[in-house]
Amino acid sequence: MIAAALAGMTRVMCGPTVVWRCDPRTPRQRIYFGNHSSHLDFVLIWSAFPADVRRSLRPVAGLDYWNGGTLRRYLATSVFRAVLIDRAVAGASLPVTAGNQIDRIAEEMGTRDSLILFPEGTRGSGAEPGPFKSGLFHLNRLRPDVELIPVYLENLNRILPKGEVLPVPMLSRLVFGPPLAVDPLDDKPQFLARARAALINLRSSQ
Repeated sequence: MIAAALAGMTRVMCGPTVVWRCDPRTPRQRIYFGNHSSHLDFVLIWSAFPADVRRSLRPVAGLDYWNGGTLRRYLATSVFRAVLIDRAVAGASLPVTAGNQIDRIAEEMGTRDSLILFPEGTRGSGAEPGPFKSGLFHLNRLRPDVELIPVYLENLNRILPKGEVLPVPMLSRLVFGPPLAVDPLDDKPQFLARARAALINLRSSQ
């Protein structure tokens, strides 16, 4: 009930036009990767799917933000089933490296769940996506069986800008691209450039 209400409220508040270039009901596991400019980004992607698909769709999100308060923690763990990662590696009480976090994210997928993540690693201005960090590349190498789907979000930075708490109702646009054509011979820079270009190309999609 809470998940359905939250999905409905998000769609009303963001008024999204959703463009599908992939099958939202595929039984295959996927990683949906998008541009990042708002804390609403993964919520809007998640809310675009039918309820039965949402149950196996998990965002990768920052522990520092989503563990900051009882409500956020409840939503992250009980509604979104988020994979929470520690972005403050230097302050961690246990040895935490990018490598073992990627391993844990891959393990959290199991044989059923799909992920939502943002390869920039931080929120941008809402203009052109910034450089991608290496996580998507390493996840693909660990789970080459998983489809990679670029998702371009438009106007989320105006609905809930960085530093703001209350969203402003406004129209948005969400474009789900076709699966990324992955070349197993690509090295890391080539792979990340290919993934970023696929995302940017969705900006002009109708």
